[in-house]
Amino acid sequence: MLTAYRHADGVLEPLPPDRPLSEALWIDLFRPEVAECIRVAALGIEVPTIEDMEEIEVSNRLYRERRAEVMTVVLPGVVGVPAPVSMPVSFILAPGRLVTVRHHRPRSFETFPTRADKTDAGCDRPEAVFLGLVEEIVGRLADILEGTGRELDEAMRNIYRPGSRGHGQEDLQKSLEAVGHAGDVVGKVRMSLLSMQRAVLFFVNGLPARPVAQDLRPVAEARERDISALEVHADFLTARVGLASDAAMGMINLAQSNTMRIVSVLTVLFMPPTLIASLYGMNFAHMPELDKPWGYPMAIGLMIGSAFAAWGLFRWKRWL
Repeated sequence: MLTAYRHADGVLEPLPPDRPLSEALWIDLFRPEVAECIRVAALGIEVPTIEDMEEIEVSNRLYRERRAEVMTVVLPGVVGVPAPVSMPVSFILAPGRLVTVRHHRPRSFETFPTRADKTDAGCDRPEAVFLGLVEEIVGRLADILEGTGRELDEAMRNIYRPGSRGHGQEDLQKSLEAVGHAGDVVGKVRMSLLSMQRAVLFFVNGLPARPVAQDLRPVAEARERDISALEVHADFLTARVGLASDAAMGMINLAQSNTMRIVSVLTVLFMPPTLIASLYGMNFAHMPELDKPWGYPMAIGLMIGSAFAAWGLFRWKRWL
């Protein structure tokens, strides 16, 4: 799907269908078809394939071609059903226009057109639109990290402050799953921040070749600082994920230890009665108690007394 925007009255507005594509300031390609790639190629811009975008070498993600700067970053988004994924997005900064190529739906691309005029860079030039998109993406990544931090807070409260009945197996399992999900999200955001930082640095290094965009250098440097601050936040959340994961596993081990302790105590409590019952279950010919009327009550009393004696010993040792 091809969506084009032009600058009019200080804002970005969709390009009317009857206007040529050459009037577009920003062309957004979502899962582009062959005909759409041909239309963009007519403007002198080659659209990279998804295979090219997925290359991990920096030289294949950040390069200059035909007076255009191609910057590929990895952003979280959704594909089809709302299942979060991280996929590459390419920014092609050509003279007079910006072209973006994506195969999933990062939310920033949906929210940016309506507020492009409110960004620090504005939206009157392709370089400004690029920096505006970077600002929108960084803000979205910050929201994701804040939401993940709240999820971690809830998970850690459940781990460290169990209910009146203690930790249940299902509660600990849910907490561990929540921590794992948070770790996955933070990992995706860290990868996005790393690729965004490289792209912004590549853009700043290319500003000398764009004299008309030199005034955007302070804005680009501010975006670099924002990304660096978010990387520190992501590192902090990564440490919290490790702490919460260790705490959840520790609580699970404690719960299992308590279960085994109870089983062990019950086993030891019944050992003396079992010994007494075994003694009187032996088939010897001469056992004086067998023919006495008090023999059976005595054996029962010994078994009960030995069990209470073991229980008292455990209580005295504070093993119970």
